[in-house]
Amino acid sequence: MDLLEAKEIQFGLAVTAVVVVATAAYFYSSKKSKVGSIDPENFRDFKLVKKTQLSHNVAKFRFALPTPTSVLGLPIGQHISCRGKDSQGEEVIKPYTPTTLDTDVGYFELVIKMYPQGRMSHHFREMREGDYMSVRGPKGRFRYQPGQVSAFGMLAGGSGITPMFQVARAILENPKDKTQVHLIYANVTYDDILLKEEIDGLATNYPGRFHVYYVLNQPPEEWTGGVGFVSKEMIQTHCPAPASDIKILRCGPPPMNKAMAGHLDALGYSSEMQFQF
Repeated sequence: MDLLEAKEIQFGLAVTAVVVVATAAYFYSSKKSKVGSIDPENFRDFKLVKKTQLSHNVAKFRFALPTPTSVLGLPIGQHISCRGKDSQGEEVIKPYTPTTLDTDVGYFELVIKMYPQGRMSHHFREMREGDYMSVRGPKGRFRYQPGQVSAFGMLAGGSGITPMFQVARAILENPKDKTQVHLIYANVTYDDILLKEEIDGLATNYPGRFHVYYVLNQPPEEWTGGVGFVSKEMIQTHCPAPASDIKILRCGPPPMNKAMAGHLDALGYSSEMQFQF
């Protein structure tokens, strides 16, 4: 082997080594979890880039994250604290659950029902595109790992749908997660149903894994869903039966949460089988 041939072999080995190291570094960096954009201790400001009015008192707010590839960094089923000012100019802080996940990069969204006397509702009502919202988080006791239960039952009322929707989306959009999701969603009127198009989309796209039953206190004519308040019989029919590998989640107005806890206890669901957001 002459000198020139030996140098060519050495050069080829060096190039191969560089390629191997670069490839390994790429895969390592791509597998590292992205750093979230929120801080559990300090408020950070996020710009409102789009406000979409969904009804007379409901709007969807899209906030930009620091970069187009940034993620919010919110674990499944947890929430953020939003800070604003009420009609008297007093500071108010209230928890909200985004309807987006960390698979939605560059932004996060909140669907907000604005009540006439709501202190934080005033702040959201007055917000315009280009304004900033102060946010802190994540917050919450809920912890989820794919496959930790075989099925979730969900009892939601009004704006209590947002954590349920977030959890359901995370489960159903994960092809490795086979968990079943059974949702009972209660409202006063048809127009009060939040995220109906998105919820119906989950039912259409995941017919074997996601089931929804709507309940209205004041239903329109020709309504085929539930009528009145959520009953023990509805829970028996539309939620998984008590078992060690299921969990029933509930989130709604305080009177509903109290009533649902009573129903679940009477039906034999232990405290370990229940979780309230």
